[in-house]
Amino acid sequence: MISGKNAAALNKKILIINPFGIGDVLFTTPVIRALKEVYPDSIIGYWSNLRVRPLIESNLYVNKVFALSRGDIKKLYEESFFKGFLSSLKLVLGLKKERFNICLDFSLDHRYSLLAKIVGIKRRIGFNYKNRGRFLTDKIDISGYNDKHAVEYYLDLLKFLNITPKQKDLELNVPESSQAKLELIFKRSGVLRADLLIGIAPGAGGSWGKDASYKHWPALKFAQVADRLVDNFKAKVILFGDESENPIADVIANAMRNKPVDLVGKISLELLPAAIKKCGLFISNDGGPMHMAVALGVKTVSVFGPVDEVVYGPYPDRRNHAVLIWNGACRPCYKNFRVPVCERDKECLKAISVEEVYKVAERLLNENTGV
Repeated sequence: MISGKNAAALNKKILIINPFGIGDVLFTTPVIRALKEVYPDSIIGYWSNLRVRPLIESNLYVNKVFALSRGDIKKLYEESFFKGFLSSLKLVLGLKKERFNICLDFSLDHRYSLLAKIVGIKRRIGFNYKNRGRFLTDKIDISGYNDKHAVEYYLDLLKFLNITPKQKDLELNVPESSQAKLELIFKRSGVLRADLLIGIAPGAGGSWGKDASYKHWPALKFAQVADRLVDNFKAKVILFGDESENPIADVIANAMRNKPVDLVGKISLELLPAAIKKCGLFISNDGGPMHMAVALGVKTVSVFGPVDEVVYGPYPDRRNHAVLIWNGACRPCYKNFRVPVCERDKECLKAISVEEVYKVAERLLNENTGV
């Protein structure tokens, strides 16, 4: 006979709500693992935006994905009222059918917890930001994420379930099917298995939209660092990013003496983790691809401008991850999920020199080779 306590554990159906981008999805992976360790027979669902669906589907602990954020629904309604309505209805019915009894809501938006209440989720745990947690049953008051990493804030919600995580590493699984597809792409691009690959992500991901340029280290500086690394390490440089970042990639590719392999806009998010995992070093701005590299165990060099590296930097161990910042009085200016208009022409990014980035990249590569 199963005891009452064990029966309750067997019946745990938990929904993670996170409509944000790549980095935020990866920040929830320690939470998911901790839940699965305490409730190994639980069913875990994940309500995300459509773009990040491949990352969540690759997570071995997630049983069901609902990939339709409020922003996605808005776009569908703009295309067609009926398309938006039918997609919304399908989402509501799908959530209701699963009969989740707990949700962890990272959305900071009362509409997600309201829908969770409507579909019958009894216990709704999350953050009360600007009084948006009024439909939550258990909540932590916050004005923003400050003084500790976002992952630590996420893990704080587990206290309501009396769970203490055993480890806090980010996780990202690379399916074998993705690796096989990538091998074909690499072969067509002239990438050999013996090549030392250096990944460069000169954009900032899609989550900042029109404000993404606030996180961009100058493209010409990326090109100069890349050329020096090719010359001194006989490396092959691969450019990563989505289609919107093609203009940046074009600047880098045209400025480099040693032409890179340009995969910007050419591989899907399904294949991106497999490609990053092949790199011996990953150089980027602050953004989702950098966190992917960290989760995959790839050494990183990242340039942080307006965003606080304490809150959004590589996590949890920085021994293999170099973060470059400018120590001006106005930085970091991104606070409480808002970035002000820059009055100093992105000095925090322009002040980081090619030499600084090259030196830390050189050090990390030499550690790889034992030089």
